[in-house]
Amino acid sequence: MRDRATAHAHPLLSRRSSGVLLHLTSLPGRHGSGDLGTPARHFLDWLASAGQSLWQILPLTPPGAGHSPYQSPSAFAGSPWLVDLDDLVACGWLAPPADAGFDPRHCDFAQVIPYRLAALNAAWKGFVERATDAERAALAEFTRRQAAWLDDYALFMVLEVQHGPAWTQWPAPLARHDPSALRVVREEAGFELGFWCFVQWRFHVQWQRLRHDAHARGVHIAGDAPIFVAHQSADVWAHTDQFLLDERGEPRVVAGVPPDYFSATGQRWGNPLYRWDAMAHDGYRWWKQRMAHLLSQVDLARLDHFRGFEAYWKIPASEPTAQGGQWCAGPGKAFFHALKEELGPLPIIAEDLGIITDAVTRLRHECAFPGMRVMQFAFGDTARNPYLPHNFEPCTVAYTGTHDNDTTVGWWATASDLEREAARRYLGPMADQEINWAMIQSLSQSVAHTLVIPFQDVLGLDGRHRMNTPGQAEGCWAWRFTWADVGDAPARRLASMARAHGRT
Repeated sequence: MRDRATAHAHPLLSRRSSGVLLHLTSLPGRHGSGDLGTPARHFLDWLASAGQSLWQILPLTPPGAGHSPYQSPSAFAGSPWLVDLDDLVACGWLAPPADAGFDPRHCDFAQVIPYRLAALNAAWKGFVERATDAERAALAEFTRRQAAWLDDYALFMVLEVQHGPAWTQWPAPLARHDPSALRVVREEAGFELGFWCFVQWRFHVQWQRLRHDAHARGVHIAGDAPIFVAHQSADVWAHTDQFLLDERGEPRVVAGVPPDYFSATGQRWGNPLYRWDAMAHDGYRWWKQRMAHLLSQVDLARLDHFRGFEAYWKIPASEPTAQGGQWCAGPGKAFFHALKEELGPLPIIAEDLGIITDAVTRLRHECAFPGMRVMQFAFGDTARNPYLPHNFEPCTVAYTGTHDNDTTVGWWATASDLEREAARRYLGPMADQEINWAMIQSLSQSVAHTLVIPFQDVLGLDGRHRMNTPGQAEGCWAWRFTWADVGDAPARRLASMARAHGRT
């Protein structure tokens, strides 16, 4: 089965390669957070100089509760806060925004979002007043081509402003997605709806330009597909028949995971669960549209919480923690077969961390998807630990840590004595000198086809620079770096390692 997984994996995941994990918001930028502009191209240049051929990012969708990209109001929309404002200035629709004096090392979304929203609104007004016929036609064509999701998304965003951030509390016809009621909204809020379509158009144009530039430098983009979507989202509002909801539209049960490495009480994510039977009945149409859209944006997709497709943790909505949940059967191989029939070979990385059974591993192998191996989980038990590099299979994506982990330097500072001693035995003296580079070198030398390193570990940053702490509702996703933090040495070191270990 392992040989089959290696033989049938997607071509981009069948060769030896390495890359860096860095979300776009962490890039430097004058406008409060990273975006699709010049700093992103500078990072592409850096990746090329470092001999890296992959750039892994977090979801491109708008952040939701807690500014998390995993709680988005849309599984299809691009984040408005990633739109390059300087491009809008160059197009002649926006006057250069004033310097707001943002912290260069911290993305404060509470300040960034209002600032960027005001700039985007000004650009929309500038477009309405000054756009050429060709530009208006391009926006109209984009709106037409993306109507399957964009119409609902724009309506949802307008109605959220008008009626509050809980769609189940909207006037009943609007909460029910009644066509007659929505027709009235389209007639009365055309300007506001146009704004959200305009923002998505500019995101699309800028993103595809950035992706083209990445390919020109030999860099492929690995995106991220969260398995679940937020209840407060256009997806759930417009497709209530696809989710386990009560008569008011509220979740009967919610998603999460049982107690694990990250939490003694498990994680209660709160996302509504899918009606997999209804989805199977229509051939998983919504999922096909979602994955087709994502794969028009990225070259690879990390499929979050892969084990949920074999079995998912169902928690009664009334339960305050994840402890009261139970495992339920997921859609399994039939789901991935349906996607493959529609989309062709699937360039998917299966996020198979946490409680993984033989059935989950069997499903991953049958689909020929590489799994993830995180070296921070490797130490403290026996030499058979699956996260130790000598136990890897070639069809593997290896990481020092992920966006949910502490940085490797931060992990080392809080690791148990048992973990530290095991790491020293495995990695040698370098563990005490540069734990981050000791791990990177060990993983790079392994048989794993793909290596991905969080940028914080490339820079050797401590735990103050971690991106996310699972279960912590506030204070995450805000890390930024400046080019003064980088220097020349990390790129040279990565490039030398990639050459030595045959990663291209």
